[in-house]
Amino acid sequence: MSTQPSNEAPKMKLPKFNIFWLYAIIFAVLVGLYMVNNDSYTKQVSWTEFERYVTEGGVSDIIVISNKGVAEGVLTDSVAQKIFPDYQKSTSSQARIVAEAASADKIQDKIDEWGKEGIFNGNVKYEKGSDFGGFLWSLWPILLLIALWYFFMRRMSGGAGGGAGGVFSVGKSRAKLFDKDNSTRVTFNDVAGLQEAKTEVAEIVDFLKTPQKYTELGGKIPKGALLVGPPGTGKTLLAKAVAGEANVPFFSMSGSDFVEMFVGVGASRVRDLFRQAKEKAPCIVFIDEIDAVGRARGKNPNMGANDERENTLNQLLTEMDGFGTNSGVIILAATNRADILDKALLRAGRFDRQIYVDLPDLNGRKEIFKVHLKNIKKDDSVDLDLLARQTPGFSGADIANVCNEAALIAARRKNNCVQKKDFMDAVDRIVGGLEKKSVITTEEERRSIAIHEAGHATISWHLQYANPLVKVTIVPRGKALGAAWYLPEERQISTYEAMLDEMCATLGGRAAEELFLGHISSGAANDLERVTKQAYAMVVYFGMSKKLPNVCYYDSTGQSYGFTKPYSEERAKVIDDEVSRIISEQYERAKQLLSTHADGHGQLTEMLLSREVIYTDDVEHIFGKRPWVSRTDEILKINEEIEEKRKKEEEAEARKSAEESNNANAENGNTSTTAGADTPQTPEPQSENDNKTLTPPPFSK
Repeated sequence: MSTQPSNEAPKMKLPKFNIFWLYAIIFAVLVGLYMVNNDSYTKQVSWTEFERYVTEGGVSDIIVISNKGVAEGVLTDSVAQKIFPDYQKSTSSQARIVAEAASADKIQDKIDEWGKEGIFNGNVKYEKGSDFGGFLWSLWPILLLIALWYFFMRRMSGGAGGGAGGVFSVGKSRAKLFDKDNSTRVTFNDVAGLQEAKTEVAEIVDFLKTPQKYTELGGKIPKGALLVGPPGTGKTLLAKAVAGEANVPFFSMSGSDFVEMFVGVGASRVRDLFRQAKEKAPCIVFIDEIDAVGRARGKNPNMGANDERENTLNQLLTEMDGFGTNSGVIILAATNRADILDKALLRAGRFDRQIYVDLPDLNGRKEIFKVHLKNIKKDDSVDLDLLARQTPGFSGADIANVCNEAALIAARRKNNCVQKKDFMDAVDRIVGGLEKKSVITTEEERRSIAIHEAGHATISWHLQYANPLVKVTIVPRGKALGAAWYLPEERQISTYEAMLDEMCATLGGRAAEELFLGHISSGAANDLERVTKQAYAMVVYFGMSKKLPNVCYYDSTGQSYGFTKPYSEERAKVIDDEVSRIISEQYERAKQLLSTHADGHGQLTEMLLSREVIYTDDVEHIFGKRPWVSRTDEILKINEEIEEKRKKEEEAEARKSAEESNNANAENGNTSTTAGADTPQTPEPQSENDNKTLTPPPFSK
């Protein structure tokens, strides 16, 4: 089939109109008028001077502007060169003098007088002057002001990207719309850990995809879900995964996008956002950092003034669950300050669910490391279990930073791949700061630091609930002159004995200074701060004091007591006495342990002075293996048992499925053999019964 050529001429695309074209045209007209009315060789003179130039013969022609009473005299070349030194005879322009008289009649009378006296015999022309050029010259300041006003209005409305309407679009919503055709998609597979949070959020997505499964049982879709958790735990990433998984429109914006300098803009943007959401329903609206607009009302009355943020919050509350209905619009929000949000915003009907996105545990960190290590070239020395144990309390963002920092360190060292040492140095860099090998310390200071750090290592090694030691260094890093690195035990609950062991290990540095140096230093300032806070928490928050048992003064609502305390002055003195008693007892306990293991402490000190860094194996060589199994090792062992049990169940299920499949195939084979006997083909009879089966029965009367 041939294709006929089209006879239609291609349509010409006309250029779109631009306001700057108008500016260019006005500028060209003004330049043209300037070029036409070239005053480069024109001089304004008085009428007396004009008469003198005419009587001296310096004027060849006279032009009379009748409607203005102005006379223009064309100068001769000799006079023109005297008045205009740069005047050239070959130039195309004429040199002129201009004088204003009382009227055109007076000029004519004077010209007639000069003619009778024989003074002037040149040509006389009569013209009418135009006021258009002067009008434009007087108009250009107004045009300049209009141009400046237009420029600043566009800047105030967000520039060229402010959207249609310019300054009048300031009340429009700034939410970004993501749909299924978006090129950059994040799915739940890209979110490591957060299994419980993913389950709850995935249920909302599943409701949007298959609502019949829930509505048949009388269930209703949640109107909103609030993601709460510390910074960097993946709340926004989880919302991006919802946008990637849901086949519905997804609006994303920040809580600060509602805030503007103009009154009423925040409420207007809320209305416009929900108007767009209703048009796209069913859809999901995600508001990141909602605490910027959802802070509790009435806390800062601002001297009775009208609070724009409260008006925006009121409009948001009305749109989420007011008199109108928002069927099919689900609100997702994220914050790390849920304690300051307004109670009306948190109630059921607006945010039906509060999903807590906590810091990842050991297994969660391991899964997050797997995600971030996909694109990193590493060798076999990298142990995911060790990395997960080495980073307790790290969020997903911190783990991503560790992986990136390790790659940068490996590149700085010109390695072909990222090694285990690079990851360890990256963790040390993020936790402790940059290593400062250039800091100069005296031998006395180095020995004091070594004794201090060896005291921490010695006591933590001999306490059951103290954190297992990883390494000890006397190399300055960050603000610290030395440091001891541990693998913190991530306990779900902490017992009284565990807290005392942690305090005793923390006081080991100060106790070692007093025992083996005979004096103390300011190097234990951070240790004392941590111990004091922990002892105060034991007495005031956890009720672990002998004199004040089962008492807690902690306010879980987040509302501080202000300038008053919830206890009397006598109770405050008892609290101070109990805190001092607990710290003193653990300090004496630390000194007793160091006295018992003084020889091992001395060996650790000398090893630190010679090598600057020692590891777990070195401490184990001096003191022997610890008699206690750490909680982390127990968790890893339990995980291995669970994984092994899961594999066995999968293998058993696979064997069962294979047996069922084989049995089904065998039954199908027997059935096919029986069915083959009924075919029209006549096989050879193997027995009499088979022959009878193939013979049709006789007709009986």
